Formats: sequence, C-alpha cells, structure tokens
Amino acid sequence: MQTSTQNPNESTPKVVESKRQKRAGRIADHASGGVTALLVKIGMLAVVDAIAVYALFILFLRQDWVIFAVVLVITALVNLVYFKRGLLPLKYLAPGLVFLLIFQVFVIGYTAYISFTNYGTGHNSTKEDAVTALIQSAQYRVPDSPTYGLTIVEQGGAFNFLVTDPDGDVSIGNTETPLTEVSNAEMSGDKAVSLSGYNSVDFTDIVANQDAIAAMTVQISDDPNDGALRTPDGSSAYLYLSTLSFDEAADTMTNTETGVVYADTGNGAFTSPDGEEILPGWSVVVGAENYVTAFTDESIRGPLLSVTAWTFAFALLSVATTFILGLFLAIVFNDMRMRGRKFYRVLMILPYAFPGFLGALVWAGMLNKDFGFVNVALLGGAEIPWLTNEWLAKFSILFVNLWLGFPYMFLVCTGALQSIPDELQEAAKMDGANPWQVFRRIKFPLLLVSIAPLLIASFAFNFNNFNLIYMLTNGGPRDASAGINVGASDILISMVYKVAFSGADRDYGLASAFSIIIFLIVAIISIVSFRQTKALEDLN
Repeated sequence: MQTSTQNPNESTPKVVESKRQKRAGRIADHASGGVTALLVKIGMLAVVDAIAVYALFILFLRQDWVIFAVVLVITALVNLVYFKRGLLPLKYLAPGLVFLLIFQVFVIGYTAYISFTNYGTGHNSTKEDAVTALIQSAQYRVPDSPTYGLTIVEQGGAFNFLVTDPDGDVSIGNTETPLTEVSNAEMSGDKAVSLSGYNSVDFTDIVANQDAIAAMTVQISDDPNDGALRTPDGSSAYLYLSTLSFDEAADTMTNTETGVVYADTGNGAFTSPDGEEILPGWSVVVGAENYVTAFTDESIRGPLLSVTAWTFAFALLSVATTFILGLFLAIVFNDMRMRGRKFYRVLMILPYAFPGFLGALVWAGMLNKDFGFVNVALLGGAEIPWLTNEWLAKFSILFVNLWLGFPYMFLVCTGALQSIPDELQEAAKMDGANPWQVFRRIKFPLLLVSIAPLLIASFAFNFNNFNLIYMLTNGGPRDASAGINVGASDILISMVYKVAFSGADRDYGLASAFSIIIFLIVAIISIVSFRQTKALEDLN
C-alpha cells in the first residue's frame, strides 16, 4: 500500500468568488444578523414618514411653502441616512439633529420672524379673515328678511346649517364654509330635514348648545357682501347684512352708514383718511419697527433699560450669593472632624428637592404684608411690605432665590472639593502654607476648573428665572408711567411674558423682539465667559 503525502509547502487551491456571490454573501450575513433590527427600522421610518406626509398635506392646504420644503427635505434626508449603507455616524446623529432643528433652531428662527411683524391683538390673522370678521361684526338683520327653513346637522363634532331657501333650493354650510347647494337632501314637506353623511341634531341637543348655534354666522356665498344667515332658535334662519362693504378691486372697506372709506395703507389694517383704523386687522411684516420702538420710544426704552439693569443685577447677585453660601457650607461639612455630617447634608439639600415654583409660592404667602408668617409670627404683627415695596420686593426675591439655589451649589462644591487630591494639600502644608493659603492658592483655583461652567449656566438660568418672579411678586409693584405692562421687580423674561400674554393689548411682535434681544445678550455673555474659562484648563 502506498501512502500519498502532500508537500506542506504546497498551498491549498483558492476558490475565486464572483461579484454576485460576494454580494449574496453580504446580504445573507446582514439578513442573518439583523432581520429584527431591519423590521424595527422600517416600522419606525414608516411612522416618521406617515407623520411627515400628514404634516406636508396640512402645509400644502395652508400654502406654507417654506415650511413645506423644509419638512420635505428633512424627511428625504432621514430616509436616505437610514436606508443607505456607510452612514453609520449619521444614523446616531440624525435623531438629535432633527430634534435640535425642531425645538431649537426652528423656534428661534420663528421667533425672529415674528419680531419683524405686527402680530398681536387685532393683527393675528390673514387679510381674508380680517375682511370676513369686520363684515360679520357690523351685521344687522335685514328688515322683513325672508325666512329660510333650517335644520341643524352635525359632522365630526361641528355644527352645520342645512338651509332651504324661499325658492326651495337646499344648501349646506358652516362658519368656515359658505353655503353650497346640494341635491340629495331628504325633504319633509318643503323643508330639508337630513343629508347623507350628516347627523340631524334633535331639539334637546339644540337647546343644550343654544349659545353656540345662535352665535353661528354662515355666509350666503364666497362674497361676504352678500350677507350671512343666523338663527335665533335653530329652526329658522334670517338674512343679515353688514354696514361695512368691501370693494376687492379698490381694496377698500366702506361704512355704508357714514360713507367713510377705509383703505389698506400697508400697516395691516383698513385706515380712514384721518388715520382711524378699524380692527381686527391682519399680520404684516413691519421690518425693524419693533426693535426701533424698543430703543426709541421713551415710554418703553426707560422701563426696558431699568428692567435690563435689574436683570443683570439679579442674575449676578443670585449666582454670587448661592455660590458663596454653598461653598462655605461645603467646606464646613467636608471637614472630617464634624460629627453628623451626613445628617446635616441631607438637611441642606431639602430646599433643592422642593419644586422651585411651589417654594416661591409658599414664600409669597409667608411674606404677605397682612397675614404672612414672617410679619405675624416672627416680627410680632409688623406690616412690612416685603412684596409690594420696590426695594423690599427685590431683596425678597434675592433672599428666596438664595434659599432655593444654595443646595445646588452646596452639592457641586462638595463634589469638586472631594475630587481634589489630598497630596496637594499635604505638600502645601509641608511647605509652610496656612489653611487660608491652601484654600486660596490650591483648592479655589482647582475648584473653579469644574465649577466655572456651572456658574455660567447658573447665570443664564437666573437671567431667565421666570418662575421665581411670577410666583413671588408677579413683577410688581406696577410701574404706572411705563408704556408697557411692567413692574419694578420684573426681569426681561417676565416683561416679555406680560407684553405677549397679559392685558387687553397683546403685542407678540414686540415680545418676540425682546426675546431675540435676550437671546443675543445671553449668547454673547456665555460665549465670552466660556472663552475666559479656558485659561483655567491649564491648572489641570
């Protein structure tokens, strides 16, 4: 028998794979390792795409072409990132980038856009809506108006008028859509009583919704000058015309009783020759008018400067007082010789565990002039106006903020102090340094390395500490001489809130301009401060 031997120097023949085989192998490996992950990815993308398609449909109907294009591009990019190979970093970054664009970039950009408009009370819609609202606001019932047979029908929770006119024609409409003629209504005698796709409202439901139905105004046609129908009882409707007439060709609104003609002067409202405006108007771009008003109108510029000065003082003093107290307590309770340190530390952080807005609300009651605990129990019935006097209100705000804020500084300073190596302190003591020198030249500089960014963040937070101001003093006492709703203890963010949402006249455009100013101030201060703190990195 002969035994065949193989020369170990001879290599085993290699099998050459074709491109198709390599591709099939990669697909098989991918499929065998991640079918579940692939299905999950497809399912999540399907949800995202469904939401995007719905948003695109709504934007298309509203003709918001800029936002439509942005949503379309972002959706396409997201699908490209997750279906294309080789973009692994973007697969992890894409969700964060999308949320950043939606909740940060878009919000700031939209606020900036609003700051260049007159958007606010009386100017919060389109010109078409303003024309309709003006005509409807001046309507009166036509004397001897023919009676229209009416059946209230409902679809999707919205009431509609199913109207039979004196000639027997049947139409349907609501407050948003003018009457449209229909031919498939079910008749009872000479009155339409139901329509396919709608639910007829019975008498009981009409009585239950009497106020809403009586307030409905349904236009006869697309031309608001043709009048509208209204009903007092839900069974009959009557024609109402308006004392205002809109001339689309001349772009004017005429009061038929006085003959005064109001023209569109480009300011977002119909204006008479003597400057009288009729509201509501509509939102238009006014350029930098809001910014010019903020800095040139004396009734606004004065309060703005005083509020800005107080805002800087409040933010700086808040950071300084909370940091000093927190650092002092951290040094005290970091001493190994103190007994019960853990118990005291728990007590120190209790204000931090209490919700800030509730803490401010409790202190507002305790500092009440007439029945507050501080005046009644601690000061023997004194009537000190802690929250209604300008300077006492500011002192109270700083004191309450100190109570709410020092536990945070206590925690971070404790952590920073415990991270400093003991060898550095021992070496300094061996070189003859006393405790104060050890703290000033070693502990404090090393402490600032980790604490400085937190101090900057704390400044930015207190610069916009709306909850404390709103809950404690609501910005009071009120400055009666100011051209805007502002008080002595208001900071910029609470002033913006009042301009936008308080009072009868709400000026969103001016409030947005203030918001952009605040954003720029905080951004500049933060950038400069973070650059300055880079010098502390050398201490590492």
